[in-house]
Amino acid sequence: MSVRPAVAEPASRGLLQALLALGATLNEALRIRGALFAVELREEVERRRQMLVLAALGFAFLHTALLVGSLFVAAIFWDTHRIAAIGSMAVLYLACGAAVIVRMRRQAAASPAPFAATLGELEHDLAELRAPA
Repeated sequence: MSVRPAVAEPASRGLLQALLALGATLNEALRIRGALFAVELREEVERRRQMLVLAALGFAFLHTALLVGSLFVAAIFWDTHRIAAIGSMAVLYLACGAAVIVRMRRQAAASPAPFAATLGELEHDLAELRAPA
């Protein structure tokens, strides 16, 4: 006559079911976080691509305008103060370039970190896992 505890089998099934439920929950959480990461990555790539195209177009048009404007100013002052006119234009371009670089650095410092939502959700998940039940 063998004596088997009637509680041992349901306890092991309960533990197995709990582990399976935990695995399913983790799988679902990782799937959702992965999908969020993929969406943010696509948005970030698209945003960077648009910024690059706009920057290239802006550079091309501004460069052309600056060249034509410089030629115009040099032609106006060619007989009287051509060196001063060309030097003044160079100083003006230097000041404008420095202002653009300063603004770009401020904007880069103020922009949100890439994938902030994904990282925030992962931190929230870790806090939930570490919290006592």
